[in-house]
Amino acid sequence: MSTLLALSARAQVAPVTGQVRDAQGAVVEFATVTLHRAADSLVVKSEFSDERGAYRLEPAAAGRYLISVAQLGFRRAWTGPLEVAGSPVAAPLITLQTSGATTLKEVTVTGSKPLYERQADRTVVNVEGSTLAAGNTSLDVLRRSPGVTVDGNDNLALRGRQGLLVLIDGKRQPMSGAELADYLRGLPADQLKSIELITNPPAKYDAQGGAGIIAINLKKDQRQGTNGTAQASLGYGRYHKATAGLTLNHRRKHYNVFGSYTLADRRNYSALTINRDFFDYADNTQTLVGKSFQDNQSVGHGLSHSWKAGLDYTLSERTIIGTVFNGLALKTDSKGSNFSEQYTAGGELTRRYTSDNRRNGDVPNFSGNVNFRHTFADSLGGHELTADADYARYDTRRNQLLDTRFSFPRDSADRFTSDQQSLLTIQSVKADYTRPLSKALRLEAGGKVSWVYSDNDLAFRIPAVGGDVSQLVRDPLRSNRFRYDENIVAGYVNFNQTLPQWTLQAGLRGEQTNAEGKPEADSLRFSRHYFQLFPSAAVKHTFSDKHELALSLSRRIDRPSYGQLNPFRSYIDVTTYGAGNPELLPQTSYNMELTHTFQQKYSVGLSYAVTSDPIIGTVQPAKDGGRVVVSTSQNLERQYNYSLTFTVPVEPAKWWSVYNNAVFYYSRFVGNLAGTALNAGSPAFNLSSNSTFTLGHDWKADLNATYQSKERYGYFLSKPQGELSVGVQKGLWNNKATVKLNATDLLYTNKGRATTSFNNYTERFYQRFESRVVTLSLNYRFGNDKLAPSKRRQGGAEDEKRRAQ
Repeated sequence: MSTLLALSARAQVAPVTGQVRDAQGAVVEFATVTLHRAADSLVVKSEFSDERGAYRLEPAAAGRYLISVAQLGFRRAWTGPLEVAGSPVAAPLITLQTSGATTLKEVTVTGSKPLYERQADRTVVNVEGSTLAAGNTSLDVLRRSPGVTVDGNDNLALRGRQGLLVLIDGKRQPMSGAELADYLRGLPADQLKSIELITNPPAKYDAQGGAGIIAINLKKDQRQGTNGTAQASLGYGRYHKATAGLTLNHRRKHYNVFGSYTLADRRNYSALTINRDFFDYADNTQTLVGKSFQDNQSVGHGLSHSWKAGLDYTLSERTIIGTVFNGLALKTDSKGSNFSEQYTAGGELTRRYTSDNRRNGDVPNFSGNVNFRHTFADSLGGHELTADADYARYDTRRNQLLDTRFSFPRDSADRFTSDQQSLLTIQSVKADYTRPLSKALRLEAGGKVSWVYSDNDLAFRIPAVGGDVSQLVRDPLRSNRFRYDENIVAGYVNFNQTLPQWTLQAGLRGEQTNAEGKPEADSLRFSRHYFQLFPSAAVKHTFSDKHELALSLSRRIDRPSYGQLNPFRSYIDVTTYGAGNPELLPQTSYNMELTHTFQQKYSVGLSYAVTSDPIIGTVQPAKDGGRVVVSTSQNLERQYNYSLTFTVPVEPAKWWSVYNNAVFYYSRFVGNLAGTALNAGSPAFNLSSNSTFTLGHDWKADLNATYQSKERYGYFLSKPQGELSVGVQKGLWNNKATVKLNATDLLYTNKGRATTSFNNYTERFYQRFESRVVTLSLNYRFGNDKLAPSKRRQGGAEDEKRRAQ
């Protein structure tokens, strides 16, 4: 009987309809119309008014309701209470009154948004609109982000820990180290909306990324109608850096079509000086047997074409489908020169040579996504199913010519070339389901299957017998073909409970990994199959409106990238090369973070992590013998990391706001590589401060300072470095246009100095690049300026951004 009554009551529910106009009687399009429960003003449902100013709301159950309407530039209006039962309800006409104060408040909030802000579970870098983003690359912005460092081998670290999952618009980037850095150098910062630094994600996120997640979100136009943005910038340090781009967007109530294109033409300079000592080691005694000196300089040129196109369509009130395609075509070339000398232990010269190193690359990347979202009718709201299918293709061509001329002990020449062809494809399908079990308890569950296929062919050519450098033949010792296949099947369940003053979350993710590596040499082939569980939990307690305490725990994994496993060689000169390591194992970590927030703005966080089989970069003598050195990745036994993070935003004046972030950490490494035992750690800290000045008359300025202390990472000991950058911008033509001028690394202090030591080898290197650059940029917005929230969600192989715009 009770079931029949419930069904009868539901069947009698009818929609609430109405219309929104302004004080002059004109319709108000795309206003946010919200249905509230009259008893406690709880939000039941939200919709938007259409082109006629009309709206339609379907309450989940009979009862008394209120309606509120909000739109930028107007005061919020209310009507009701309305009795909803079995007949359609026509709400009274809602008239919005213009509010200049409201408009001014919205503009002020947008204009004063800090470059960095701390949220409950992440730090957000608001790149869009920042003067420091103009003309720079995504890697430049990451270098200046709180707690982020980039070492001499282009490895990213957060709070002193490497092993990060990098997402771009929700899609995992399958690269690491120099390859990922090259990709980020080709992605202009003018395309970025924000960067999220997530240190301890819940079970819904991929388990990849022991140190956390870096989620890069690209810009999306939220304006109604037809509109777009054009931008151009020109920078100069030692060489030019130019970008130009256009975005177009056409948004109506039921569909949205969007696209963008950006051209970047950048030339860069870098220099690397290396001093090496070689030892014999026996009976705990080092005996110096030789030294070497190497000075490298390189000028690189990158030309990138990046584009994006997509469509979102509303099939019904509750169902949305969408598709989006992205492309990045990156062409690179570089010319490097090298001067090297080798000595005996007593300082006597044994060999001198110079090298010319020429490289070029062609890296066209493409990805496509189809996504779906359906919202179910539910009295509790938030009942939703989403699904995504993704495909990505990375087709790479890299060529190198290395000419070496020996001038001592006798004149001679050497030459080799390399030709690398790589094809990487990534496919994935995933689905996520969210269902409220009660007003306070929510269930999240989902699954994902991904496939990675990598095929790499590298051909080296060296002089034929007799040493004639004009006649090159294939070198069978260094040439290789490497194929790598990876399949991951994952599923998760997560519960979120909200109680008075408490928020609880607990989840479990399981991932089955199947990986096969197939180099030409049978002895290096591997096949790995393993299943692992990744629990996570979080609890937050609000003591008062001033004090909040949160604790989070998780287990995560870092699988070696296909580049780290690939044994291919990339040479700097005849004695220095980089290579992958097919014997690398995945690293796993347990992470804990305790955070106290005061007044919803100041926070202090204490975190601890222990990592098994940590993957670290090393530079050490190669197994080939002689004085050849290889840069590669290897596993240690353990890494322990302790960190203390302070976030202190202050506002010394109404026109001046400062965001300060400080990370103090201690990392200890335990292991044994190249016959050298390691059980050592050191304290370190990273400081960043960003000042925003609102100067009036549409003038704004930024001042950004960062400092990284000396630190240890595995066998590397690096020296301090920092950067000071400044930018100023002016709004023109009613803020439709913005002119920005910024200068990075004013004091030219962003230089890398480090030492790595083994029992039989010590290396000291000094790395410089073109970090001091002055850039002028212009950004112009055209078309309809009316803003409205969008129903479009972002698709992607990952859901880490929660598809929020």
